Amino acid sequence: MRILHLAYEDPRQPGAGGGSVRTLEINRRLAQRHQVTAVVAGYPGARPRLEAGVRWLPVGTQVGNKLDQLSYFAALAPVILSTPHDLLIEDFGAPFSVGLAPLYTRRPLIASVQWLFASEMREKYKFPFDLVERRGLTLYDNFIAVSDWLGREISARRPGSAVQVIPNGIPPEAFEVPAQPPEHFLFVGRLDLRHKGGDLLIESFARVREQLGPATPPLLIVGDGADRGAMEQLARQRGLEEHVQFRGRVEGAAKFDLMARAHAVLMPSRFETFGMVAVEAQAAGVPLVTFDVGPLREVAGPGGALLIAPFDPQAFAQAAAGVVCNPARREWLAAQGRLWARHYDWDLLAQQQEAAYVAALARPRRTRRIGAYR
Repeated sequence: MRILHLAYEDPRQPGAGGGSVRTLEINRRLAQRHQVTAVVAGYPGARPRLEAGVRWLPVGTQVGNKLDQLSYFAALAPVILSTPHDLLIEDFGAPFSVGLAPLYTRRPLIASVQWLFASEMREKYKFPFDLVERRGLTLYDNFIAVSDWLGREISARRPGSAVQVIPNGIPPEAFEVPAQPPEHFLFVGRLDLRHKGGDLLIESFARVREQLGPATPPLLIVGDGADRGAMEQLARQRGLEEHVQFRGRVEGAAKFDLMARAHAVLMPSRFETFGMVAVEAQAAGVPLVTFDVGPLREVAGPGGALLIAPFDPQAFAQAAAGVVCNPARREWLAAQGRLWARHYDWDLLAQQQEAAYVAALARPRRTRRIGAYR
């Protein structure tokens, strides 16, 4: 099978999130049996390459700002029309969600949805991205969603479509990291104020310090992104320069080691469609403190997570401080979370994804297309 994957985000791109991890983990497994091309947005230094059996093709500008994302969407039509494929997979991405790929192919197509927040982009940039999302959704028949919560949202917005839920997975090394004495709080993710709640993180940690005083563990912030400078400024304004450490991007075993040494992983996102960091923290045997948004109650499961009413920094801080003050409670949360995280295995999920692809090849197309591919 020739799979053309409009993947949007390259795992090598600075600030890349959980969606790019899924792209790599699923595609490198499918590439053992199929020909996979992943089309991604450009970024400074991006080059076509063959990695993990997958052909990676950056398109659009490489200037290092929002123009790269916009030019990616503009470049999709010629890429689709010129690249031989049996099946087209389109990941939705900011700011429009939809790339309107069904207009340019007659081959079977699946929208793999990990992002459906054009309305939030409208609020942020004062441009009607959500209108494109709303109209564009009517072109798609087949969807893969990463959570039941997102699957219900898609079904409500696109009645009559076929929606299959296939969550994200966790690398085996997350479970292999040994338990460690807790030393710090940890944030892992893109440094983004609006989406990942970077401002809520700093405010909540300031209130943890007010509660714990000199006993407050330091906060380690792992990740990169456009809002690092803004978060550093917020930390200075709250007098936290000596208590907050920005570590940059950390991956693999080093990341899970930092998780294992955390009192808790703090995840103050304003919205999520899955929340990869949530299950990674649980797999590493660490409690999670997060706002109860989107699918996180479903994804984090019945144990291991403290779900806080959005968006209350004081309640968030009390939960985080409570983990420090009650080591027995921390150990119980950690054990429950690690048990739950066993649900997320990349090998099994790749098999499910492949089965969804094969099923899509057998289903008739229902919506009208104006493009053509021989």
